[in-house]
Amino acid sequence: MKLPFPLAEAPDELSAERGRKLFAGDSEFVKGVVAMSGLPDPDRIEVCFAGRSNVGKSSLINALTGRKGLARASNTPGRTQEINFFTQGPELYLVDLPGYGFANAPLKVVEKWQRLLKQYLSGRQTLRRAFVLIDSRHGVKAVDDEIMKLLDTSAVTFQVVMTKADKVKEKDREKIMRQVREALAKHPAAFPEIVLTSSEKGDGIATLRSIIAGLD
Repeated sequence: MKLPFPLAEAPDELSAERGRKLFAGDSEFVKGVVAMSGLPDPDRIEVCFAGRSNVGKSSLINALTGRKGLARASNTPGRTQEINFFTQGPELYLVDLPGYGFANAPLKVVEKWQRLLKQYLSGRQTLRRAFVLIDSRHGVKAVDDEIMKLLDTSAVTFQVVMTKADKVKEKDREKIMRQVREALAKHPAAFPEIVLTSSEKGDGIATLRSIIAGLD
C-alpha cells in the first residue's frame, strides 16, 4: 500500500544535474524587507522557507547554496522580523521568512509580522512554492499548523521538509512521520511529497535542489 505523503525519491541524473547547476551559481543577500513596499522587483521566480525558531532554517539555506555564512540564525527566537531575500544565480530568489513561535516577541510585533506575511504570501505572483520546515525530532506542532492554515488560505502550495533527520533513531522516525502525514492530510495546499534532510550530513540536499530547479 502506498503511503500518503511519501518521501521524495532521490533525483535522476538529469534532474540532479539541473539542481546542481542552479545552486552552483552565486548566492547573494539582497535585502531584509519589513513592508510590502520594500519587496524587490518580481523579476524571477522565488521559493520561500518557513519554520519555527531553531528548526534549522539557516543551516538548510546554507547547505543548499553551499555558503556557510549566507543565512544567519538569530540567537533569540522571534527576534528576526524581516523577510530576507537572497539571489541564487540570475533566475531565482530564495526567501527566508522569520522564524515563528514567538515566545519572547511583543504582541504588536507578532501582529505586524503576521500581517506582512499574509500580504506577502497572497500577493506575490512569482512565488512558486513554500517549504515548511519541520524538526524530525518533534513533528508538527500547533504553530506549524497555523502557518500551514495560512498557506491554505493564501492558496500557496507548500511542501514539508523534515530537518535534522540524522538526530532521530530509525525506530522513532516512523512514529513522527505518521504524525506528520496525519497533520498534512488536513491541508489542501500541501504538496504530496515530503523531503527528508540533514544539513549536517548533506542528506536530501540534492533532492531539494532538483525540486527547486524543476519549478517554473
